Amino acid sequence: MPPPDCSSTAAPQKNGDPCSAANTRPVGWQQAMKRAIRSQRELRRVLGIAADPQAERAEAFPTFVPLELVSRITPGDPGDPILRQVLATADELGDQPGFVSDPVGDLQAQRGGGLLHKYDGRALIVTHGACAVHCRYCFRREFPYLENGSRKQSWAPALRYIRDDDSIEEVLLSGGDPLTLTDDVLSGLVEQIEAISHVRRLRIHTRLPIAIPQRVTAELVDRLDRSRLAVWVVVHSNHAQEIDSHVVAALDRIRRAGISVLNQAVLLAGVNDSVDALANLSLKLVDSGVLPYYLHQLDRVRGARHFWVDIRRGKQLMGQLRARLPGYAVPKYVIEQAGENSKTPIA
Repeated sequence: MPPPDCSSTAAPQKNGDPCSAANTRPVGWQQAMKRAIRSQRELRRVLGIAADPQAERAEAFPTFVPLELVSRITPGDPGDPILRQVLATADELGDQPGFVSDPVGDLQAQRGGGLLHKYDGRALIVTHGACAVHCRYCFRREFPYLENGSRKQSWAPALRYIRDDDSIEEVLLSGGDPLTLTDDVLSGLVEQIEAISHVRRLRIHTRLPIAIPQRVTAELVDRLDRSRLAVWVVVHSNHAQEIDSHVVAALDRIRRAGISVLNQAVLLAGVNDSVDALANLSLKLVDSGVLPYYLHQLDRVRGARHFWVDIRRGKQLMGQLRARLPGYAVPKYVIEQAGENSKTPIA
């Protein structure tokens, strides 16, 4: 029997319906972005989670969850580790001492055109405000993209800054998510970076290969493969359940072009704050040819306090990971602190 076609936004999405969790028929990545779930009410309805009008007040930070990611969530389970990352709760509301709008000092590091310059030898371009999924713990959930982010027409100041500082050997593309740019637009930006002779490395930070794996197109991979720059792709996965066969295939397409792939995770209460969850994630990554890179202590962004894991607990988990896993599978446990000249190792 052929799989149901749930691609229409008018498709029924009642509990038990084959379209309730996600469309099983693949579509292009841009269509996947268009059909993503954009409200907490709809997310709860599709997954059979009880409505919570109070939690809907947290949608000042909007909901965006692609169906490809929804398909990996267990319906009816409010504790599902993927759902926890995208489900708004009343915990986001109210006073949260020590949790602020710009926890990592992005605004003080701005140099124009969406460029952030925090660390020696490296500069970061906030390419776009759009993202593959709106994670409720996002450290840029209050970043003023319209006023300070970068768009195609405003990349000139960022590129000029990089061109004028020959100490910058590596450019990071971030956002939002740089892979929400079309292949043509992204290629044009990469070409301009390649034209700066002292830049040697390009790093792309993206959640799209995890959330919408079909974004890893042949055109994208070919363009990165042809770059004169050493290209690194850093993906973001927090739990092994996020990595299904489609994600593994997308990561493999990148790796087969000779592009190194790293993963960054965030230590999140109720998601991956156990040695089993972290070990399973690391093993799933290395079995997919991806190197676990960083495990971040949560950035103290306003609205995310309920995800906080005590650092003492984090250190304990790292000790257990080292006892269980080969060294290459153990990420560096770090915290980013505003004004510091690097990530700060914790354990």
